[in-house]
Amino acid sequence: MKKCDTVTSVFALGGLGEVGKNMYVIEHQNEVIIIDAGVMFPEDELLGVDYVIQDVAYLKQNENKIKALIITHGHEDHIGGITFLLQNVKIPVIYASQIATDLIKKKLEDKNIGYQKLSVYDKDTVIKFKELSVEFITTTHSIPDSFAIVVHTPNGTIIHTGDFKFDLTPIGPMADIHKMAELGKKGVKLLLSESTNALSPGFSTSEAIVDEALGDVFARAQTNRIILATFASNIYRVKHIVETCRQNNRKIITFGRSMENAKEIALKNGLIKDASIFIDTNAAKDYKKSEICILCTGSQGEALAALTRIANGVHKQVKLMPDDIIVFSSNPIPGNSASINRVINKLYLQGVKVYTNFELSDIHASGHAKAEELKWMLRIIKPEYFMPIHGEFRMLKEHADLAKLCNIPEDHTFICQNGESIILDKEGVRRGRKVQAGDVYVDGSRIGDIGSVVIKDRKLMSKDGVLVTILNIDTKNNSLLIKPNITTRGFVLVNENGGLIKEIEGKVSEIVSKSLKHKYNIVDLKNQIILELNLFIIEKTGRRPMILPVIMEVNR
Repeated sequence: MKKCDTVTSVFALGGLGEVGKNMYVIEHQNEVIIIDAGVMFPEDELLGVDYVIQDVAYLKQNENKIKALIITHGHEDHIGGITFLLQNVKIPVIYASQIATDLIKKKLEDKNIGYQKLSVYDKDTVIKFKELSVEFITTTHSIPDSFAIVVHTPNGTIIHTGDFKFDLTPIGPMADIHKMAELGKKGVKLLLSESTNALSPGFSTSEAIVDEALGDVFARAQTNRIILATFASNIYRVKHIVETCRQNNRKIITFGRSMENAKEIALKNGLIKDASIFIDTNAAKDYKKSEICILCTGSQGEALAALTRIANGVHKQVKLMPDDIIVFSSNPIPGNSASINRVINKLYLQGVKVYTNFELSDIHASGHAKAEELKWMLRIIKPEYFMPIHGEFRMLKEHADLAKLCNIPEDHTFICQNGESIILDKEGVRRGRKVQAGDVYVDGSRIGDIGSVVIKDRKLMSKDGVLVTILNIDTKNNSLLIKPNITTRGFVLVNENGGLIKEIEGKVSEIVSKSLKHKYNIVDLKNQIILELNLFIIEKTGRRPMILPVIMEVNR
């Protein structure tokens, strides 16, 4: 067998240079394993885009090699892209832990996708293919059933940490440090380790500390109604919010579809044992406000989330009371700070008290390892080679610097971009070829037909508006039947700019009359209107609205 036939390739189709959109691929001969299929939420400039997902052209081209999609845990940036992936690529089986499986099933039901090949793994599961085999390590994260993925290849062992932290007093199970150390002792060729909190020094806060801090908030609010927003997927947080409410004789009303799903999954899996603590809004009238806690979505300022609608005063079932206490048990995801601040300002305007993780530093704990924990992982695993993953490039670079402090040589560390592969063979690890990778935009139910040109047009419309010119042309006499009709949106107030609109009408009539003196076609005429009218409007107003000529030909 030729040497080139025995190499193992590792690359990301998402997750490098960004927070979210995680998807990593391990390929050996005719076997491909995919790890995670997440989404990334768009920045503000991606107008109208709901999600950003991976370009999976490489997977489509190599469909016959795919053996499995393996999920590390149930957060959106790791499972949110599964429904889109299944619409494009044949996946023979998806392996996921119990909580992740329940969340994936909900997604498949919502999208009416009848995929049945979901297989639940646990800490003792071993999956064997012809050349590759997979086992799992229990980790600690902000959602139950989180695991690191261990892939044994003919060219050495690869460990993908998933998202993790080291919490010595966790709400759930401890990370299996002994199994990590055992694998490290046997020898790990390559470690892929998450970098989300690489820029944060020290150790992350324990969930047990958060539990105490939330208890303090409830103790201070003995006469107030509490409205608490957190990540619905942070099921451990939801679990000890329920415990805190039980200890303080409060009933819980949940709002937000994802929060309802999280509640159902937590009850189904025994993470929350007392369903009677939850009541519906109709039952709330039977309780004092001091006996109620509203648990809702919206901790990231999402436009349609429950807390945002409450802050805007448009929620159908919840109206703010002056003595309400609002608690944000979360930290902002990069890019969400502005929307969160808008919601907080609206809440303050209504006179309520708002607690964030800045006022009370322990009401949220990140589920991601900080610098000292990342070093700890590097020391336990003792990889021969290292590739930082899941993070912006500054995070990847900082993680690489931490690896250097842990005695991993600089030339054994690979900071990569999406699509850049590294190759494992018997001689070591080196950079390999580049595969197709990039961003695909999801707008509603449409995948991939929103490109950079459409985004550019949307930005233009949002900035300077739209101007539509409607023309009726008599094709028999080559003349305008009536004067042009000018309609605008987001350009100027028509009622206050009648003079400008008349000038634009005149300019359009001039352009059309000139063109009709010669033989014309509609495409050329539209282009001429856009070109000349654009220059005219810039000169008059300094603005660049999108110009849309509509031409109707009438043969009388």
